[in-house]
Amino acid sequence: MNTQGTVSPGKGAAMTRTEPVHTGARSATTIRAVQVAAVLSVLTLLWQFSTAGRYLSQGTGYDLHKYGALAVHGATLLLVAATFLHARAGGPRWPVVVSALVFACTFVQAAVGHAQNLSAHVPGALVLTVGTVWVTSWAFQRHPSA
Repeated sequence: MNTQGTVSPGKGAAMTRTEPVHTGARSATTIRAVQVAAVLSVLTLLWQFSTAGRYLSQGTGYDLHKYGALAVHGATLLLVAATFLHARAGGPRWPVVVSALVFACTFVQAAVGHAQNLSAHVPGALVLTVGTVWVTSWAFQRHPSA
């Protein structure tokens, strides 16, 4: 037997909103999350550049580069999540698409790198860099309260 009371539609508080929710605070918070994830993504790419240079010039640092790739996967996944949350808070959707493409490309990049195909791995790094820097520059051009 159900002992909980029910509220009929004519009584009690309304369950729906009649006016849009102000997203200014949510948007400011989510753009900060995008900025943090974007900077983290750029830093992991810089790590990858330095370990790649070390690996190619000295023949050492392969493990650092390999584990750095895992950090790139994680940072770009955070960037996808942050841009998605920002879009849900009223921001544009294109950064989600660009971030998701960059995230997907990190796996292609890892596979090409594992196969040691440098003729594809180096241009792939440039694609990742352009996509990540594009979203990063967009994120920092936005005013936090916008």
